[in-house]
Amino acid sequence: MASAGLLSPALANPTLADMQRQLDELRTQYDARIQALEAQLRAAQQNARAVQSTPIEPQAAATETAAETPSGLTQPGTFARQNRQPSDTGFNPQVSLILSGLYTNLQRDPGTWSIGGFQPGGEEVGPGDRGFSLAESELVLSANIDPWFYGKATLAVTGDSEIEVEEAFVQTRALPAGTSVKAGRFYSGLGYLNAQHPHTWDFVDAPLVYQAMFGGQFKQDGVQGRWVLPTDQFVQLGLELGRGNGFPGTDRNRNAAGALTLTAHTGGDVGVSHSWRAGASWLQTSAQGREWADTNLAGDEVRNTFTGKSRIWALDGVWKWAPNGNATRTNFKLQGEYFRRTETGSATYDLDNVTENGSPAAAYRSAQSGWYVQGVYQFMPRWRVGLRHEQLDSGRVNYGSNGAFLSNPDHQPKRTSAMLDWSLSEFSRWRLQYNQDQVRLGGLKDNQIYLQYIMSLGAHGAHSF
Repeated sequence: MASAGLLSPALANPTLADMQRQLDELRTQYDARIQALEAQLRAAQQNARAVQSTPIEPQAAATETAAETPSGLTQPGTFARQNRQPSDTGFNPQVSLILSGLYTNLQRDPGTWSIGGFQPGGEEVGPGDRGFSLAESELVLSANIDPWFYGKATLAVTGDSEIEVEEAFVQTRALPAGTSVKAGRFYSGLGYLNAQHPHTWDFVDAPLVYQAMFGGQFKQDGVQGRWVLPTDQFVQLGLELGRGNGFPGTDRNRNAAGALTLTAHTGGDVGVSHSWRAGASWLQTSAQGREWADTNLAGDEVRNTFTGKSRIWALDGVWKWAPNGNATRTNFKLQGEYFRRTETGSATYDLDNVTENGSPAAAYRSAQSGWYVQGVYQFMPRWRVGLRHEQLDSGRVNYGSNGAFLSNPDHQPKRTSAMLDWSLSEFSRWRLQYNQDQVRLGGLKDNQIYLQYIMSLGAHGAHSF
């Protein structure tokens, strides 16, 4: 084992005792080396346990996973199943803060903005206020509770200094057979964009169809179950039962669930440069006395209510490209969604008796739809351009006998948007966006310009595909 260089020159003809002494010296040297390697191994094991203890948002036992780039675009070639069970973190949750602000230049008074032909609802509707404003900021706390549950809370601070609980839920970590359950308040899995927080969007504002159908985004107070099928093709099925008090539903003071949502999504890779996902969703919820303001045929401002069922069908799809799966330099994303809503029930006209015909109730039926399609291209590291076109169809609205006072204009609100954004790092982004808005009745154009910043502080996990 020892080379000749290890022997003393004076021991050209070693005796038995000399040989024994040399062997003892070699054994001592190798023992010291082994002890040093064992110490390095123990230190490496301790570091590995520390890394494993970092909390990450859990997925089902078999889940859709993808790598993220600094720009937030998931790389193609990364659809996979994996079983990740992070260690507990005790009282050491991840904390992150999203800061966002806007400068808005609007050609027309935002107070006159409305989606022609649609019942308005929710607070996240419209182009926003003119001038400088503080956009929504988010404070996020998350951690593994124990080996079986994960918890997350997202608090939104609005520009009006109001605090809203956007999400607060617990989610299972160790259910078998690709299943997971989430309970609390969460963004519904309906469609594609709805489950994503605004700071992850590719444009400043939500698509028109989200504003018309949900008043922004649809949240659930309830329970969500998901199952990833044990197939080579990624297939995920979901079911949600919720309170249903968000638009287009209302709080009905009942023990039973007020909203039911069914979702199905599938996706995969095409070679190493392409990946895709497509889905279909269905939502049924109910409204009781849902109010909306309108102008009757005589030009009077009246307040009405709707009571009945609202059903929404949705189709969504996204396709992503990056050369050889490397999205750090250049990539492209194409996405789109289509929604159709039908409502049946009764409408009560003119609650305030502004006219002499006030407060008659009559049958009400409607069928309305909308869609958007957008593409975002990263043409060099940290620089992206995007284009979005969207359109609504006011469809058919039957007011029954109230048709003598109310009408549904044949209107197709539409908007085209172009954006340019620059990410100095994965934690900061500046965005310039232009909208040509033709949402008002009569197709009046409103040229809108936005300058937005989004800053991320603290721990922030990867976004979904």
